[in-house]
Amino acid sequence: MIFGTRVTIGPIIPSDLGRLFQWTDSAENAHLNGTYRPPNWESQENFWLRTEDPASIFFAIRIQPSPEIAGYVQIRDIAPVHRSAKIGIWLGEAGDRGRGYGRDSLRLAIDYCWRQLNLRRLSLEVFAHNHAALRMYEALGFQEEGILREAQFIDGQWIDIVLMALRRDPKQPG
Repeated sequence: MIFGTRVTIGPIIPSDLGRLFQWTDSAENAHLNGTYRPPNWESQENFWLRTEDPASIFFAIRIQPSPEIAGYVQIRDIAPVHRSAKIGIWLGEAGDRGRGYGRDSLRLAIDYCWRQLNLRRLSLEVFAHNHAALRMYEALGFQEEGILREAQFIDGQWIDIVLMALRRDPKQPG
C-alpha cells in the first residue's frame, strides 16, 4: 500500500470486484468514460484480476481509513524503452468526486511512476466536457497537447477528447 494524505492506493483484491462491476454496469457513470455497454461478470473478473500484463498496473483507491474500494488508478501502455505510459483515474461514486481524493491518488501514482518505474512522461485522454477533471490535471502539471475533434459518439452527440501530458522535471534523478 502507498499512503497519501487522504487516500491509500494498493492492489485490487477479489472482494473489490462487486463494487467495480456495479460501477461498470452504471449507465450514469458511462458518460465519463464512453458509451454504456452491459458488462459480463466473467470478463470483468478476468480484466480486474489480471496481473501478468507487464504493461499495465491497476491501483485500488481507498479513502482513509475505510478498507472499501472507492475507485482506481490505471497505468497502462508502459513503455520502458521510451520511459512513458498512459494514466487514468476513476472514482466510482459521484459523492467522492471533487473532494481531493482523485488529486491525492494521482499524486501518489505519479510519484510511483517517477520513482519506481523510472518513467519520464505520462499522458492521458479526457472528455472536453469534463471540466473538473481538466482542472485537476492542470493543477497537477499536465499540459494540453491537442484535441481529437468529435472523437466519440455518446448519447447522440459527438464528443471531443483532450490529450494531455506530464513530463518529469529534468532536474529529478533518473
